[in-house]
Formats: sequence, C-alpha cells, structure tokens
Amino acid sequence: MLRFPRTTAALALLLTVAACNASDKNAASQVAIPDVEIPELSLATLQEITKELSLDSYEGRAPGTPGEEKTVAYLIKKYQEAGLKPGNNGSWTQDVPLVEITAKNATPLTFTGGKAPVTAQYAKDYVAFSYRVQPTTEVKDSDVVFVGYGINAPEKGWNDYAGLDVKGKTVVVLVNDPDWQTAEAKGEFNGRAMTYYGRWSYKYEEAARQGAAAVLIVHDTEPAAYGWNVVESSNTGTQYLAESKDGGASQTVANGWIQLPKAKELFASAGQDFDAVREAAKKKGFKPVALTGVKANFGFDNEIAKKMSRNVIGVLPGAKRPDEYVLYTGHWDHLGRCTPVAGDDICNGAVDNATGIAGLVTLAQAFNKAGAPDRSIVFLAVTAEESGLLGSKYYAENPVFPLSQTVGGVNMDALNSVGPAKDIVVVGGGKSELDAYVEKLARMEGRTVKAEPTPEKGFYYRSDHFSFAKLGVPMFNFGSGDELVEGGVEAGQKASEDYEKNRYHAPGDEYEAITNWGGMMADLRLYYAAGRMLAMTDAWPNWVEGDEFRAARDKSRSAAK
Repeated sequence: MLRFPRTTAALALLLTVAACNASDKNAASQVAIPDVEIPELSLATLQEITKELSLDSYEGRAPGTPGEEKTVAYLIKKYQEAGLKPGNNGSWTQDVPLVEITAKNATPLTFTGGKAPVTAQYAKDYVAFSYRVQPTTEVKDSDVVFVGYGINAPEKGWNDYAGLDVKGKTVVVLVNDPDWQTAEAKGEFNGRAMTYYGRWSYKYEEAARQGAAAVLIVHDTEPAAYGWNVVESSNTGTQYLAESKDGGASQTVANGWIQLPKAKELFASAGQDFDAVREAAKKKGFKPVALTGVKANFGFDNEIAKKMSRNVIGVLPGAKRPDEYVLYTGHWDHLGRCTPVAGDDICNGAVDNATGIAGLVTLAQAFNKAGAPDRSIVFLAVTAEESGLLGSKYYAENPVFPLSQTVGGVNMDALNSVGPAKDIVVVGGGKSELDAYVEKLARMEGRTVKAEPTPEKGFYYRSDHFSFAKLGVPMFNFGSGDELVEGGVEAGQKASEDYEKNRYHAPGDEYEAITNWGGMMADLRLYYAAGRMLAMTDAWPNWVEGDEFRAARDKSRSAAK
C-alpha cells in the first residue's frame, strides 16, 4: 500500500520530486512535457480482477505452484480482452528459472590467528548464505580485511578497494553510506538519504566483482534501519535467486552479516580499534585495514530446488515510434500459504498486489480505447517480487524490449485502499529528469507533492522499479500520502497502521477488507497520465549528473545512438 510510514518492499517509491524548490522549477521549464487527457477508468475492471486474484482457490499466488498456473492463465485472458498483443515474440510469457537454496548444518564462524580466538554462533551472532548453486559451502583459512563501506563509486572518486587484491579473502564492511549521520539529505552520498551504495545487496555485488571469497556486513541497528531480528529471519531460511548461466560461480562463496559486538571482539583480537577504523572509513581516501594473521572459517550445506516461473507480458504497439517503449510493471505473486490466523493459512494478497495487477489491466483497457500513443506501451506482470524482486531482475537482465530503447515507466506495488488523498508521497526527489513530470501531474490533479520523511531507510531500493533503475532506466513509483481528503493526516496514518498491523503479509489481506476504492482510482489517473506523457514525448529522461544510475543510462543510450 503506497502510503507512509512504510517498512517493506511494497513501500518503496522511485523517482519523484522534492517539491517546489528552484532547481525543480528550472528542470520543469526545460522539459517539453505534453498535455494529456485522462479517460474514464473502469472501476468494475479494477474490482473484478482484484477479487478474482485474491480468491482462496489461487492459494496466495506463490511462484511454482498451481496458484501460479491459474494466475498466469487468467492474466493472459484479461490481457487479450484488453486489446493487447503477446509481448514476447508471439508469446504472452517469459520463463523465469528460479533456484531455492536453503542453508543447513551451519558451523560456527571462527576467527583464529589473533590475540585470542573469536567464535560467532550461527543465527545468534552471524548469518550466511550462498548464491552459488552447489551442495556445500566452505570458507577455509581466509584472510580477513576491513574495507570500510565497501564502495567503489568512480563518479564520486571513491574506491574502498583501491590497490587491494581481495581474491580468496573475507571482507568486512559497514552498512549504509559514509555520510549516513549527516542531518540533511545532501553530501558526498546524499547524507541521511541512503544511496544504493549503502544497501546490503550492493555490498555483496561489489565484493563479488572484486573477487572476494566472502563478505560480512557489520550489523548496526541505526544505519541498517532494522534490528538483528530482521537480519536473522530474512537470512536463515530459504533464499531465492534467478538461475544464472554460471550457477552463481561469479558470486562470492558466501554472503553474510555479523553482530556489532562480535565485530568489535574480532577487531580487538587483531589489535585494531573498531571505532577508530569505522570513523576513518567515513573519509575519502580511506585505506583498507588488514586484520593481520586472522583467518576466517565457516561453512554449511545447501539444499537446492529448481522451479520455473513466468513473467506475463502484453504490448500495445506505438503508432509512430513502435521501437521505443514505456513500461508499466507490477508483481502478480504473493506469499502462498503462510502462518495461520484463526485457521486461515492463505495469504491472499488482495492489496499486495492483486490491486497493482488489476491496475495494469485497467490501464491497458484505457490506453487501447484512447488509441495507441506514439511509443509502445509494455504491460509487464512480474513474478517473485516477494522473494527478492527476482522476476523484474530477470526481465531487466534479459529484456524482451531493449533497455536502451526503454524510455522509462511506472511501477505499481499495492494501490491505496483507504481513500483519496490530497498529497503524493515521494522518495528520491532530485535524482532524475522525471521530477518535472511529477510536478505537472500534481498540478493537473490538484495534489501536493511531499518529500520522503525517512530517506535514511533506503525504501528507494525495495520494489520492482529498482531492477530497471539499476540498469539505467528511469521509472516512476509514487502514490498517495497520509493526508486523506476525508479525515486528514490522522485518519491516513491510522488506516496505514491498521493495514500494516492486521493485514500486510497476513491472511487478512483479502478482497472483502477493501472498503474504499476512491484512492486507487485517483492514483490510477496519475499513473495513466505519467505513462501517456512519456509515450507522447520524444524526450529521453536521464538521471542527474552524479547519480549512481547515470553511468548505466549514458552507456545504454550511447550504444543505442
């Protein structure tokens, strides 16, 4: 549900605007944004599809289950009725091979060679898993080196790995960005507003690119924005990944987290002051610190299962430039069967995200009736968002329509089910040239744009839009704030908290619990207009200079030209 406060992937928002400051106004005046008309959108379609997809017979729409088969068949039928054409070379679907890996029989993590041995117990003190599809994971006698925040950002002249060979070594890194304690959202790494360089997923990716054997992120609750209980629960069960051609051989042997007290104990054993080197890591030019003589050892078995899932793709070919594409995305999957509540063990996922998929079809109908815009519109329903954005990641890395020819788009992850709002909540304002479009949308609909209240929590990187942003494609993801037309902020916050407490990721997220559809319809108007604007302009929005995604977009567009 795209409302604040938020704590989950469904809460992430991308590429909107810090409203009404001078730089935004200048950006708006420099971008030729076409005027568009918003047709009548079908509430009946939105309700019909939301209700169908959240029936118990779909068993919570988990990937690789009979619920997926029903979902995919139903979506294909609705895409056809909406007037779309098959989006994958004559097929409605794209196969997404998934791998389930569950760590078993994990050993303690031991560090030897220091003043005294240090032992960390699995789950209590450390967690680890592997992206390599192999029966056993072992890190043995691996040298240990502290690499600060583990960031290599050429556009910022920052490289924590400079001059360092980490092949076969275990790197210890800090979570978040070097300037996360800055009070304002500005600075080398946007201050308190987390960048992708601060996310755990980036730390793992960069360590793999550098050739490290293993990476351990030091958990600290404030910069992580969640407690150890979240780390433990998220990393000690089954992990899902999209199957790769090399079986994960290009990844580290193991990725993990270590509790802050254990990290301090480790550094003391190696004759290092953890607090001192952590402080030094905040400054550009930081030199990695080898924990001389210390060796890391740990391992676990891997229980592996492979499944085939599918993205569903429909397209409305453009009238003038059909080889240029605007995306609408949403995830069709949910959690399947889950922890029972009053005997009900089906997580139906009505709001999250049957509403988003119903929104896709509703918009497809509207686009078709209004007539094809200049550019093609792609309606992409992705799998396995709840397992780590895997369906969108797979499509972005294996695109049917080239990303270099993809203008941008709109991601819809759980629509507003509590009523129309006066405001639009935004995250990541100032990152791209899409800001100007959001300003115009707000003016069109008489709504105000509000900046993200908690940018340090990194919500920006937790929904399907991120899979595309990471590879350079700017995308909108925005939604209603808490200032409801009826009841104001107090009512909005109360409704948001009620959903998160009683229905989010639980059996209570059912169709019957949705009593107000006005907020969804109001937001769908914004989403329609955003996509239509992108489809009717000849502009190619980019990220601002210095943004972490700018280089990928420049490279992509340069190749296209």
